[in-house]
Amino acid sequence: MLKGIPSILSPELLKVLCEMGHGDRLVIADGNFPSESMGKDAVVIRMDGHDVPRILDAILQVFPLDTYADKPVTLMELMPQDIGKVEATIWDAYKEIVSRYDARGAEAVGNIERFAFYEEAKKTYCIIATGETALYANVMLQKGVVVNE
Repeated sequence: MLKGIPSILSPELLKVLCEMGHGDRLVIADGNFPSESMGKDAVVIRMDGHDVPRILDAILQVFPLDTYADKPVTLMELMPQDIGKVEATIWDAYKEIVSRYDARGAEAVGNIERFAFYEEAKKTYCIIATGETALYANVMLQKGVVVNE
């Protein structure tokens, strides 16, 4: 155990977060996301039994978001046939969490089309597979730099 590190962050995940450099991205994936097939060229970390908001909050305590990217947090857009049928209320939780760690708040969060999200996920350094049951709960983070204060 370490002081000041959220206990949900495993040694494996902390190692990966440390290895990542400026501009590298990771996906925190919901339970329906094809983590293993999308992550053939990435480190895939299983966190079954945990939800995305708790993992996102823990990661952002130690992971700087890219200040050079307009939208360093990316969500998967609803498919046209799901608009009006699926409520992605979890996005509000994400924006609130991001606001705690980035001065841009919700402005740091963007959306991309589902299949574009998949293509970008294939290029990420890490995919965290969770047990999240909310639909459209996938979130991609782009790492920034740690600034000495």
